[in-house]
Amino acid sequence: KKETVVLAYSGGLDTSCILVWLIEQGYKEFVEEFIWPAVQANARYEERYLLGTALARPCIARKLIEVAKKESATYISHGATGKGNDQVRFEIACYALMPTIKVIAPWRMESFLSRFAGRNELLQYATEKNIPVTATKAKSWSMDANLMHISYESGELEDPATEAASDMYLMTTDPENAPDIPERISIEFKNGFPIKVINKDGTVVDDALKLFLHLNEIGGKHGIGRIDIIENRFIGMKSRGCYETPAGTILQAAHIDIELLTMDREVFKLKQYLKTQFESQVYNGMWFSPECEYTRSCIALSQEVVEGTVHLKLYKGGVYVTARESPRSLYNQDLTHFSMYIEGDHNASDAAGFIRLNALRSREFQRLKR
Repeated sequence: KKETVVLAYSGGLDTSCILVWLIEQGYKEFVEEFIWPAVQANARYEERYLLGTALARPCIARKLIEVAKKESATYISHGATGKGNDQVRFEIACYALMPTIKVIAPWRMESFLSRFAGRNELLQYATEKNIPVTATKAKSWSMDANLMHISYESGELEDPATEAASDMYLMTTDPENAPDIPERISIEFKNGFPIKVINKDGTVVDDALKLFLHLNEIGGKHGIGRIDIIENRFIGMKSRGCYETPAGTILQAAHIDIELLTMDREVFKLKQYLKTQFESQVYNGMWFSPECEYTRSCIALSQEVVEGTVHLKLYKGGVYVTARESPRSLYNQDLTHFSMYIEGDHNASDAAGFIRLNALRSREFQRLKR
């Protein structure tokens, strides 16, 4: 009797399969259980990458294992390359959820590698077999799309000195060609989650999935969320990636702003450390690890006070915060205005002692240097 294999398609040539899977299986789940925790964290790997692919992999892996258990399958298979991060992300996640599962990874099999030495051979095979793919020999970059973003790599993009083709991007308008009139929206947060988008005309989007899709649409129209970066892969090499993440870019700008309005300074500092841990954990495929679960729970606790509305202007690739308000605001206008009088518990003359005490450490350090 033949054993059952659950197959996951991943990578540029299989993008269409990933899109079909996402449509059928888990848009809402992906947004609420994977993207929203990243929004709470302000996750941005190496300060630039919003983790669109890395967040999708544990979502896909969880579904793979659900199907494997339902079908009593003994294998899963994926199309991630032997040089990439996704092989690690898929397999660590699957082993965490089903330790007995076995993996078929064609890109690590000698028989497959001898048949397909590179993308040219794959493209020729796709042509011969009438496999519908977007890549061509003239435009040979790899494209991977999901609800959160589109990523582009490989092909001519492997040369970091080569500018990406202007017609490569599919999710966003070139900022130079974006509308000349800014779009104004407001985003309301509760517990660090976006719960409502209010458009300029007063219409409201408050369903999580529809909210994210709406921000993708208007962000894409205004050319928001494009980046072209060099990143450090988990397996040890550097790679170049071009990404489009319109909704994620808008949400992060708004979330950081409302967080700084409502969160205590020292809690924010601790949360910044947790943020960097979360980014690496997700990027490296450790979503189902004990440390990542712990990190997510700590970040979620910090978000209990993150509530309010941020007003934004979207214009030619930029996201501009214009105002913010919150019932949990720590901003005290009576304390911060430039009056020299005593206000509440604050007396300006107290600053002299505060400054001298905080200068002590630096004075002692400089004394030793003299």
